[in-house]
Amino acid sequence: MARKKSSTDAGVTGAAPAPKKKRWYHNLVEAYRMTRQVKPAIGWMMLGAAVGVMVLAIAIGLWVGHPIYLGLFGLTVAVLVAMSILAFHARRAGYAQIEGRPGAVGAVLGQIKRGWDIEQEPVAINPRTQDLVYRLVGRPGIVLISEGPPHRVQRMLKDEERKVSRVAPNVTVHRLQCGREEGQIPLPRLENRLRKLPRVLTNAEVTQVAKRLRALGAARMPIPKGVDPMRARPDRKGMRGR
Repeated sequence: MARKKSSTDAGVTGAAPAPKKKRWYHNLVEAYRMTRQVKPAIGWMMLGAAVGVMVLAIAIGLWVGHPIYLGLFGLTVAVLVAMSILAFHARRAGYAQIEGRPGAVGAVLGQIKRGWDIEQEPVAINPRTQDLVYRLVGRPGIVLISEGPPHRVQRMLKDEERKVSRVAPNVTVHRLQCGREEGQIPLPRLENRLRKLPRVLTNAEVTQVAKRLRALGAARMPIPKGVDPMRARPDRKGMRGR
């Protein structure tokens, strides 16, 4: 007969227990809790929207003579509406939690799925103040987005605009400042602001401009993925020309 494995035998192998896989409802609960910290009324908003959809669906069902069918359909729509409200406010709550931290703009840009060619790392950084400038290319043209106080980032934005204008002289360049001071764009509204920029390039032109700028970005100080911008330091050997 085969000997049963004891707890001692299991410990000898040294195999760590596999982490438990999170179910979808665990993620849902975590998103709700995070959102509730920023927007305490989120539960009532979801409930109100769901009840409103249900009442409307049942009313239409009574009017057309199919209350059960329309009620079931309304229940499905009510759940979808409630989840959409949660998803919208959960994203804004997430932005509110990271706002003001170095790299927050990069986190927002990482949520944009299509329509833009985005440099995942900052194209300019001030190691002393941790002010950053990000660059992306889309149909509105070239967009430079800064993190930091206006009196410090204006110079960085102008320097970057001069650099990209030498490579793409006929392309529109937008300079946006992300922050809470006057004239800046709050982090939760940044993505919406990008959508409102007028489109002036075709998709083919976007690809061509992005290739030119990618070569320009490779020539400047690199910031490897995963490196904390707070700890970034200039390459002193490179500065001495070695």
